[in-house]
Amino acid sequence: MRDEAGGRRVVIEGVEPEIDGGRFPIKRVVGERVEVEADAFTDGHDAIVCRLLWRPESQAKWNEVPMEALPNDRWRGAFTVTEQGRWLYSVLGWVDPFKTWRRDLKKRVEAGQEVTLDLRVGAALVREASERARVARRKAEARVLAGLADDLEADRDPAERLPLALDDELAQLMDRHADRRHATAYPHQLGVVVDRVKARFSTWYEMFPRSCGPEGKHGTFRDCERRLRYIAEMGFDVLYLPPIHPIGKAFRKGKNNALAADADAGDVGSPWAIGSEEGGHKAVHPQLGTLADFRRLLEKAGQHGIEIALDIAYQTSPDHPYVREHPEWFRKRPDGTIQYAENPPKKYQDIYPFDFSGESRRELWEELKSVVDFWIAQGVRIFRVDNPHTKPFPFWEWLIGEVKREHPDVLFLAEAFTRPKIMYRLAKLGFTQSYNYFPWRTRGWEIVEYFTELNQTEVKEFFRPNLWPNTPDILHETLQAGGRPMFVQRLLLAATLGASYGIYGPPFELMEHVPRERGSEEYLDSEKYQLRHWDLDRPDSLREIIALVNRIRRENPALQSDHSLRFHKTDNEQVLCYSKAEGDNLILVAINLDPGNPQAAWVELDLEAMGLEPDQQFQVHDLLTGARYLWHGSRNFVRLDPHQVPAHILRVRRRVRSERDFDYFV
Repeated sequence: MRDEAGGRRVVIEGVEPEIDGGRFPIKRVVGERVEVEADAFTDGHDAIVCRLLWRPESQAKWNEVPMEALPNDRWRGAFTVTEQGRWLYSVLGWVDPFKTWRRDLKKRVEAGQEVTLDLRVGAALVREASERARVARRKAEARVLAGLADDLEADRDPAERLPLALDDELAQLMDRHADRRHATAYPHQLGVVVDRVKARFSTWYEMFPRSCGPEGKHGTFRDCERRLRYIAEMGFDVLYLPPIHPIGKAFRKGKNNALAADADAGDVGSPWAIGSEEGGHKAVHPQLGTLADFRRLLEKAGQHGIEIALDIAYQTSPDHPYVREHPEWFRKRPDGTIQYAENPPKKYQDIYPFDFSGESRRELWEELKSVVDFWIAQGVRIFRVDNPHTKPFPFWEWLIGEVKREHPDVLFLAEAFTRPKIMYRLAKLGFTQSYNYFPWRTRGWEIVEYFTELNQTEVKEFFRPNLWPNTPDILHETLQAGGRPMFVQRLLLAATLGASYGIYGPPFELMEHVPRERGSEEYLDSEKYQLRHWDLDRPDSLREIIALVNRIRRENPALQSDHSLRFHKTDNEQVLCYSKAEGDNLILVAINLDPGNPQAAWVELDLEAMGLEPDQQFQVHDLLTGARYLWHGSRNFVRLDPHQVPAHILRVRRRVRSERDFDYFV
């Protein structure tokens, strides 16, 4: 029989959060709490102790905090992560004879039983703890414990010794020097990846730099600089640029994805067809400027409180230097030519995918990591990754792990519009944020179902959604037909349902809504294939409401995280209602999902989830219009006109009584 079979009597199981048996870490940002629960129990009736262990991975010594006993052998503890990087946590538990003795002593005293012998048992336990303190070189505490043991077994009336036996100071000393020889350690050390706050709360604006120039001219990085104030005034803190590299000429696509470019018309090709004689993934398109110009753009953006996010697209054009220098990095067809990208029946002859699993994969992987390293060296700390679901999972786990080990402040956004399990796997492997199904969740029940999954299940521990109502590839049919009210509705949903969201502009604020053809989500005259000139000063632009919404997000901490999201019932399926809270900051959103007609509803608030008393009167302040209303109890009325403002963003202010005996709202 193994010794631990009889000694380690505590069972620890059901630890949460724990992703796939500890295979993957959970995610947090600096300053957030990690709350851990576990089932812990033993045979019989002995008292047990549970500790939550935690440490930064770079430190060898565990910190620990007591876990609180909950009903049904459940325990809970928490710690706060204070720096970026990888952290570890686990659970430790043991049977505690002193706690058992103290608990039973109280019961015997309450029952009026004789306890002289029990006090001698307790004295022996205290004397053993004194010896453990001596071995641990805590000599002062060892002496105190030895003295207390003497007092417990002194020849005095038990009634005089009982206060000492039940004293909290003695309990604390015994806790510090508990017998842990037979403690049960949970077999897994669970991980936490801790990012900077922008991983949780960020506001993105996507823009093609080549369309920033004067009408009819190719834009430059200097032209982008002149656009920065416009972006900052709308309240965006991340500017995402599609690939800025040289573009291939072989099989270059023309306007509206035409199979052949028109050289006479100056077709500029797709930025995702990366590489030409001017260079590849570590070069900038010469018409945009130089590498020094790009670094200057980074600096200027920082002065406006904006970070630049770069697109990482691991693919090449046929003209990329890799094709002639490393043909072994690509798949070959039977005739010896390199295999271009396909998604049958579609063919992308202007794109060559890499062979990530070939015999030269190690050299290829190292080179692709060096691309990220190169742009980090220029000052980039955010990357939007194109189609990561078409590359092997082990590659991403390796690359992101290596990069974040060296640069824990680097963030990765996964552009993977694919099946849920694949999207979730990529997030588990290390992607900081993820595109998601928000563009296609348009009806109330769809939104409730999807965002409940994202925020009230295990998914919340590893998947951070970044919500986009449009992208260069996605012009949803609702935006094609819903007019201005639909654009405003989708903006408000993205900005309040998600702590991180983005828009592809200027098409979004200028309400670009014409598809290339009926039934398509492709834009007519898409910037993916041609230069566009945008009239940013158009009087119907949404820039003012975008700026207002982003200011509301900055001023209300409740909108800067996701996990407090709760939905509330309404008697009209066209009216969606939900709340978010952070401390005293409570935000309630009611939104009309019908872009064509006013809608009214009675809202049934879950007051308990909102921290409000059932009969309490409270004020709601509409942050979009400035209007204030007095609401009472759980049932309240709203009416929303999409042709005016389709939603309320309400700051809930509770009624309090002042020292001078009058009420006010906070």
